Amino acid sequence: MTTTYTPLPIPPDALAELRVVDDAGRPCVPYVDPEGGDPLRCCLRPVAPGERVALVSYAPLRRWAAGRGVDPGAYDEQGPVFLHAEPCEGPARERTEYPFSRAGALRTVRRYDARGHIVGGRLLEIPEEGTRGFDAAFEEAFADPEVALVHVRAVEYGCFHFEVRREGHRAGGEGRAEV
Repeated sequence: MTTTYTPLPIPPDALAELRVVDDAGRPCVPYVDPEGGDPLRCCLRPVAPGERVALVSYAPLRRWAAGRGVDPGAYDEQGPVFLHAEPCEGPARERTEYPFSRAGALRTVRRYDARGHIVGGRLLEIPEEGTRGFDAAFEEAFADPEVALVHVRAVEYGCFHFEVRREGHRAGGEGRAEV
């Protein structure tokens, strides 16, 4: 089984900027993670022990909206994300599961319209069959024609995990983000 939708990492141009100054205006401060395990948003996998990474503030909706000439207003959020300190290979080309999918973990699945405004969302407790759980949540979200994109966030820390878009971002489809 592969994922029905393509989970998107932070885009390469944003990564290049974040590796200098983050979305809160702070300089990037790389470090070596001795333990690993934290979720990398550049390649959508956990940090391996000993990798050089950075924790930066990221505003995914702000960046998406700016690229479309819209203003998300009060829905703009920024929060902490881990990324490799230097460019990496990006996510695997084919996925059999969604990133950071651990049975029992809680995620918010937030829906945004073409203006970058929240038009709904739901809490997802990842089931044993995590891929099917996410697929069902995304099918439900995109059944609403107003929904342009969906953000998946961790409930416990509020961190952005990944994005799924309506336009051409089915697994194997056009527009796949490269890192």
